Amino acid sequence: MNATVSAELGLRLVVPDRTTVPLLAGLSYTADDPYAIRMAFHVGNDEPVEWIFARELLTVGIVRRVGDGDVQVWPARADGERTLNISLTSPFGQALFEVPLPPLTEFLHRTYELVSAGREADFMDLDEELSNMLWSS
Repeated sequence: MNATVSAELGLRLVVPDRTTVPLLAGLSYTADDPYAIRMAFHVGNDEPVEWIFARELLTVGIVRRVGDGDVQVWPARADGERTLNISLTSPFGQALFEVPLPPLTEFLHRTYELVSAGREADFMDLDEELSNMLWSS
């Protein structure tokens, strides 16, 4: 099964002086990798920068602060609209994004229509996953 849900999302990068820079991000979700959401940030003319998030992390982050380490997510308001803040930290630096909630929740809703919560394991080939893990070690 190779069902995919994707969306383009306008979001804002919050820069140190608290102004924001609009960016475009591509979101994708596949039933083959049911726990993960890929977000590709389009920055300039370079190849997109891709981060992989746990679907549950983005879902829970809509209601309360969640995550530790490199990725943290929490609900907020920006200019009167409900947003999701996503903070990413890497060896290259830290970035804070404001994501408008309506298009993100619509995307998440579509992922749960494809693979409902708690059914993710039904879409995984555990034998293949194990052989991939053992092969790479």
